[in-house]
Amino acid sequence: MSKTIFTGSGVALVTPFTNEGVNYDALGKLIDFQLENSTDAIIICGTTGENATMPDDEHLEVVRYTIDRVNKRIPVIAGTGSNYTEHAIDMTREVEKMGADGVLCVTPYYNKTTQKGLIASYTAIAESTSLPVIMYNVPSRTGVNMLPETVKVLSEIDNIVGLKEASGNMSQVLKIMSLCPELDIYSGEDALIAPIMMMGGKGVISVLANVAPKETHLMTEKLLKGEFEEAKKMQLDALELVDALFCEVNPIPVKTAMRLMGFDAGQLRLPLVEMDEKNLQKLVAAMTNYGIKLK
Repeated sequence: MSKTIFTGSGVALVTPFTNEGVNYDALGKLIDFQLENSTDAIIICGTTGENATMPDDEHLEVVRYTIDRVNKRIPVIAGTGSNYTEHAIDMTREVEKMGADGVLCVTPYYNKTTQKGLIASYTAIAESTSLPVIMYNVPSRTGVNMLPETVKVLSEIDNIVGLKEASGNMSQVLKIMSLCPELDIYSGEDALIAPIMMMGGKGVISVLANVAPKETHLMTEKLLKGEFEEAKKMQLDALELVDALFCEVNPIPVKTAMRLMGFDAGQLRLPLVEMDEKNLQKLVAAMTNYGIKLK
C-alpha cells in the first residue's frame, strides 16, 4: 500500500456538542472552513474532538458524516484508539467500512502497558484492518511513552505507516527518525512543527489549524519545499498563540477560540469546563496579536 496518507497540515478537528448530542450543521461549517483554507487532512474524533466522551454510535456517526461531507477531497483519518485493544479493533473495522482513509490510534491509556504490550496491541490493530495506521505517542495524557526501539519494531508492519509524536522530546524524535527512515513522522505539538519537519517529518496533526488553517498549511508547505527561513518565522510568530491554545487542557482553549471567531464550536463535555477569566484574556490577546479577527 502507499505508505503516506498525507503530507502537510492535518487538523485535529473539534466536535461541536449540544445538550442533545452533536450539532451536525455546525460540524459541516467547521469542515468547510478547513477545506476552504487548504488543510491537507482532517483528523476526526481524536483527543481534540473529545472522543473519550463519545458513545460508540455517536463517535461513528461523526466519522460517517465527516467522510460524506469531505467527499474524498482530502484524507479523513478517524481516531479509533482505546485503552482496550479489542475496542480499538472494533472501531477501526467500522470506520474502514465507512471509507475512512486511515486511523489514528493512541497508545493505551490509564491501564497503560509495557513496551511488549504496545507491540502486541498495535500489531493486533494493524492485522485487523487494511487501512493505514498512524500511531500516537502522547505520554502526558496516557502515562506511557512509546520508545524508539518499540516504534522500530512496529514500523516493520506493512500498514503501520506513521507516528504522531507528542512526547516533546526532540532527542527521542531524532532517534525514531534514525531507526525508522521509512516511517512518516508527524509533529503532535504545534510548537515543534518546524523543528520536526526540518529533520524530515511529513507534517503536523494540529490543534492550531482549527483557528489558523491557511497559515498552518502554508508553514508546512514551506517546510516541505525547504523554505526554512520563512517557515521558521511563521513558527516563531505563532508561538504566543500556540502557548495560549494550551494554557488549559486541550480542547478547552481552542473551542473557546473558535467561538471568539464566530463559529459554533459547541459546549465542552465534563470533566472539561470553561476557561478561567485570566486565561481567556491571554487567549484573546494572543489571537489579536496573531491577526485573527474576533466577532
